[in-house]
Amino acid sequence: MFQGKPIVIEGFEIPFDGTLFLTILAIHVLAGLTCVVAGIIAMLSKKQRGQHSKAGSVYYWAMWIVFITATLIAIARWEQDYHLFILGAISFLSAVMGRRALRKNWKRWSIYHISGMGISYIFLLIAFYVDNGRFLPVWKDLNPIIYWLLPPIIGLPILIRTLLNHPLSKHYFIKSTNSKS
Repeated sequence: MFQGKPIVIEGFEIPFDGTLFLTILAIHVLAGLTCVVAGIIAMLSKKQRGQHSKAGSVYYWAMWIVFITATLIAIARWEQDYHLFILGAISFLSAVMGRRALRKNWKRWSIYHISGMGISYIFLLIAFYVDNGRFLPVWKDLNPIIYWLLPPIIGLPILIRTLLNHPLSKHYFIKSTNSKS
């Protein structure tokens, strides 16, 4: 699919120097950065129409681009990158579920929305660090298992805290706990 020889740009190993691959990679990187920033904005903004929903929509559509470009890149280097495709698929499908729960007003939609978007973001970061950690300052000195573990170690407690404290989801957990007594 892609042709060319490997190159190194700013310490990052790029598997092909061909124009098509570099264009797809550039789109992938820009969409990934957009996801990171939009995700942070959505997480930190008030959960209502406006900044939260705009940032969430930007995240969702940028995630489509990340997944499509990641799929193309993974196909070109399947043996080396199949695990990145799997991480990307989990991230993408979690975002799709989170958005669909909100848009289709599923029963307990807030739990699915918060969980889907949170898991999507965690897996986005796992894929980034697994692929790039060995090139990053500080990260390159860490054991590579950290690339896999640190995003969920940090992200899952935040996600659980959000589910337990968010006004639209916490009452589901309170009801469940009280009904067992």
